[in-house]
Amino acid sequence: MKTNNLTVLADLYGCPNRCKHCWLGHMPNREMPNNSDKQIVEYFKSYFRSVTFYSWVREPDYCENYVERWQRDIQISVNAKPQRFELASFWRLVRDKNYVRFLKSVDVNTVQLTFFGTEKMTDCYVGRKGAYQELLQATEILIEHQIAPRWQVFINAENTPNIMDLLAYSKELKLSERCKAFGRDFSFFVHSGSCDGENRKLYPLRINKEDIPVELIPYYINFSEAKTEADLCRALANDGSCFTYHNESEITLNIANSFDVYFNFTHMRPEWKIGNILNDDSGELVSKIINADIPALKIARNTPVSALVKRFGNPLSHKIFDCVDDYKAYLLNEMITYSLSCHRTHGKP
Repeated sequence: MKTNNLTVLADLYGCPNRCKHCWLGHMPNREMPNNSDKQIVEYFKSYFRSVTFYSWVREPDYCENYVERWQRDIQISVNAKPQRFELASFWRLVRDKNYVRFLKSVDVNTVQLTFFGTEKMTDCYVGRKGAYQELLQATEILIEHQIAPRWQVFINAENTPNIMDLLAYSKELKLSERCKAFGRDFSFFVHSGSCDGENRKLYPLRINKEDIPVELIPYYINFSEAKTEADLCRALANDGSCFTYHNESEITLNIANSFDVYFNFTHMRPEWKIGNILNDDSGELVSKIINADIPALKIARNTPVSALVKRFGNPLSHKIFDCVDDYKAYLLNEMITYSLSCHRTHGKP
């Protein structure tokens, strides 16, 4: 009996950026073969009540025929339709004058743009020279067509002065007033992001909570709820529960361009791989999905949070974590990497 709804995000075309904050992790760019989309949907559709298909994991609309591509995503989805959110390609916005009209046609009213400070810092963290100027151009294009830009800013210990400059520049550009003129709100918000994928490598640069300038606190998402690592170590020191991800009736999968299958819980690393569409029997792979039967989750189900804190937590650290689950996820991935590395090296965790 089909009881679950499935959403599938496939990395059909790749991404122009190599962002240092990317929670998915960096993957090689290669276009998947023709009809891969249909092959993926056919692989899963007999097991699920509905299958919603998206043709990107990373950069949305990163293909020349994005209009037809979106229509095909809708067409091949089963008993469901993909939705448009606040995501769009700033790479395409500045290269294709028709793209913003397409966004309007599918009722996109707000688009999120990600910064890491001003020009030098943003180009460095996006991994591409010229990215900052493109983000500014994209902002102007969106406002011209009455779509509100939403500036997301990732903060760490090395880019804080740049973020102060960026905030001042957003005010100089009068973005808030210009958006209000067509009935939308401009949003500028700051956070430290999760600590998995590429952002996990930036743990040494994670900012201390007390080092966030007072001027940025009003723009920091739920600053009062954010905790230092020391706070979290104390709070979780005796937590005997296990932190594990689990499926509900709505399941979301990420499909790499190698056809490897992952949950969208965290980064797309080998320890989180469920299987491969080209090589694995569909019934067996779906059973692993439903039962969460992969090595990473087995470790999670057998490791209390208190053990994670004792082994990998730093009770002297004031690094900020925006929510408890972000910190638990960081600790869990440290444990999983360590355990599987020991298993490969010594044959036991």
